[in-house]
Amino acid sequence: MKILDEGKAEYFPVDLDGFRRWIRDHKNRTMESKLMTEREAIGRFVDDGDYLVYDCEYIHRGPAALERELIRQKKKDLWIGGKFTYVDIGLMIAAACISKIDVGFFGAGPGITKAMLDGDVQMFEYSNVVMTMRLSAGAMGIPFIPVRSFGGTSGFEHSGAKLVEDPFTGSPTVVAPALNPDVALIHVHQADIYGNARVFGTGISHRDAALASRKVVISAEEIVDTEEIRRDPGRTSIPFYAVDAVVEAPFGAYPGEVQGQYAVDGEHVGEVFGAVRGAGDIDAYLERYIYSVADNQEMLEKRVGVAKLLELRRRAKIKDGYRA
Repeated sequence: MKILDEGKAEYFPVDLDGFRRWIRDHKNRTMESKLMTEREAIGRFVDDGDYLVYDCEYIHRGPAALERELIRQKKKDLWIGGKFTYVDIGLMIAAACISKIDVGFFGAGPGITKAMLDGDVQMFEYSNVVMTMRLSAGAMGIPFIPVRSFGGTSGFEHSGAKLVEDPFTGSPTVVAPALNPDVALIHVHQADIYGNARVFGTGISHRDAALASRKVVISAEEIVDTEEIRRDPGRTSIPFYAVDAVVEAPFGAYPGEVQGQYAVDGEHVGEVFGAVRGAGDIDAYLERYIYSVADNQEMLEKRVGVAKLLELRRRAKIKDGYRA
């Protein structure tokens, strides 16, 4: 295949055989409980230097509780694969957790800009679609995937993508490297103790992220009995054998929403956006909502309150298609 042009950025190494060996040697395929606390899950399955992805995004079914725990444990030198990354990377950069970012879209801020100018963080450009397709390639076990976009953009120059001659048509075609992250953090509507997980309504790449990643941590709004999973197996989005840890986390996406469960807390989202974008004190935000509380439950109890959480539940009016 003839290479016509290529981006100049570093990309996470493609190692299909190494990934298959990891899955063969490390994944637990027995029906054993994987239920644990968020502290245990992040402590056991997120290592310094990991390549980490999360799904969906901060405002819509994002694994916010798991991300806060990651910051609380002061994980370091992470390479983040982010789609629709409004505030996640801003918080993690402020907490000195990140050294590299593959990004499709993000909300910029002075902390992010300073980290890049100081050389503390490197950022490589893609698009939301290309990042999603890279995960699809990783889940399928193929080394790269052609995409009908991204060529001719300035982002291409700052990515690991290549422009090649299509062997079938002879036309120039962009191909992006497959992505097999070290770890994926995914928040779901329901899961059983073994890791069979359900997502109702809108999704982006939760299934591909789980199947493409070496280690998978699921947080769930609700833990359901396995007999309920077996009653309607077609609703299972992520199978248990892809999952390493299950965390019961009601309001685990707060301040974002989980469709059909609770609405976005717009006031809090404004607060965290302001902190990331320089209109507020991001260190004070981290202290109040992460460092000064032991876990997500204590944060919800002491910093948010039952009245606000019940209000968010009442505002989630649409139920059809978002529940079992």
